[in-house]
Amino acid sequence: MNKTFILDTNVLLLDPLAINKFGPNNKVFIPLTVIEELDRFKKDQNENGRNARYFSRLIDGFRTEGSLFKGVTLEHGGTLQISVTKEYKGPAGAGLKLDLNDNIILASALNLKEAGENVTLITKDINLRIKSDAVNIHAEDYETTDVTVDELYSGQRQVPFDLEKIEEFEKERFLKLEPGDIPSIYPNEYLILVDKNNPFKKVLGRFHAKKGGIVPLIKPKEGVWGIHPKNIEQQFALDALLNNEINLVSLVGKAGTGKTLLAIAAGLECAITKQNYSRVLVSRPIVPMGRDLGFLPGDINEKLGPWMQPIFDNIDFLFGNQRARNEMTTWDELINQGLLHVEPLTYIRGRSLPQQYMIVDESQNLTPHEIKTIITRAGEGTKIVLTGDSEQIDNPYLDSLNNGLVYTIDKLKGEEIVAHVKLSVGERSPLSEIASKLL
Repeated sequence: MNKTFILDTNVLLLDPLAINKFGPNNKVFIPLTVIEELDRFKKDQNENGRNARYFSRLIDGFRTEGSLFKGVTLEHGGTLQISVTKEYKGPAGAGLKLDLNDNIILASALNLKEAGENVTLITKDINLRIKSDAVNIHAEDYETTDVTVDELYSGQRQVPFDLEKIEEFEKERFLKLEPGDIPSIYPNEYLILVDKNNPFKKVLGRFHAKKGGIVPLIKPKEGVWGIHPKNIEQQFALDALLNNEINLVSLVGKAGTGKTLLAIAAGLECAITKQNYSRVLVSRPIVPMGRDLGFLPGDINEKLGPWMQPIFDNIDFLFGNQRARNEMTTWDELINQGLLHVEPLTYIRGRSLPQQYMIVDESQNLTPHEIKTIITRAGEGTKIVLTGDSEQIDNPYLDSLNNGLVYTIDKLKGEEIVAHVKLSVGERSPLSEIASKLL
């Protein structure tokens, strides 16, 4: 049976192309009140404003195909209809006041359902989904990815192997994989090879797609800017961060797992010590946690100070290690020389960034479109590192599955120049680990 999908405003603000993602034989219905809500966003200079304007232009192009009131054919099949909501008079809508936009959307759904259509309301608003259930309208969340949190690619796995194979890998520093040895393995997936007869015998490696086998990890004997990996996951992360063959690295983990610290340490090692990149560029989105403080006084550096301070805290820690070894006194010198640059993501659109080691912190607060904008800025020789925690999202239009970080991991996991590592062991402090687990 054909379905009718009613889209809420927040769906189109997240993904203006959502109208094309509901199958060739179904109808996409957009109440006029949704268009009015989008109109209030069109002047915003953020992602919501850009998506609202894009959607308006998209719909305006359909007007040449026919009447939006009667319905027009979508690019991938199906129909699109935009209509004024009629006041619902049926029993399910008793007490449904049309002075709220959410109720107007529900009234549209009820009218279509009683006209015999198989209606599903698509919304990111949890409360609207609850209200939909109260009036017997089927409602679903809008997901940009088809995986669940538990199914999300972790970038690593433990594999049982014969001792002979493990010893061959240790001796030759390479182990050719035969078809069926490790099913459904991805390029640059990290492996813990465990002896089938002795679970305490373990070696670590990475699947090299071009060579068709497992290669050993990069392990700097003296650490990286005073940082040594404290667990297996951090060893995997450091290998990906230091490997020049990998151009995009994503690190996901809860607070205190070392994502940002490892990324910055590896960036300084690659760009300043080894000089493989022209500079380290560290950036993060400007999204407040909790109530915003409003406009901040001062010049651009003073305004950005509170937002960039978490990055400087990690840099201070690294340079503290260097000072202890009498190798450097301050990171100000690197900034003045242009070797280290810390900035927000606000003005990245339109730029080209060649030969840079770029770290994007807190990238779970970015939309899939924003992540695409960032990655497409990468010029020749640039490496991008995305760090974040998909469970700590401050953007009200995103969740643990619809954010740009998770979207990127899911879409690019099969590429040979991409690596992903999930960090789950907290190493910041015992107190931080307890808080992450129990609070």
